[in-house]
Amino acid sequence: MELKNLITNNKTIKTEHPGLEGFVVEVSFISREKTKKLIEKATTTSFNKKTHQPEESLDSELFMELYTKALIKGWTGLKLGYLKELLPVELGDMELEEEIEYTEKNALDLRQNATDFDTWLSSVVGDIRNFNKSS
Repeated sequence: MELKNLITNNKTIKTEHPGLEGFVVEVSFISREKTKKLIEKATTTSFNKKTHQPEESLDSELFMELYTKALIKGWTGLKLGYLKELLPVELGDMELEEEIEYTEKNALDLRQNATDFDTWLSSVVGDIRNFNKSS
């Protein structure tokens, strides 16, 4: 039996954000190999005229976009009222029970602006036990 044949890189889980009842995020496992490929996609090589050497630079915004797209596969139950727990918002007289739909753009905006959400997401994906629980 070879270990390589047992490894899967295509696991996703649905997990509820603590303290935000009903806000369930579908999270995909990101392997080291996949992360490396995302970094490569977000890296450009240019020629430095002074040193006459190629230089690589990481486009951190592109990497964040690619990583978020690979990491978050969807969500349900993100209510407008929950945003007050995650980041500073101006909701005025909006209906706090209204749900914000999942889009790749909304996921990116939430990761970039809600530090607690991003930290929680990192802890979920960083704990391999989350992806090996029996369904």
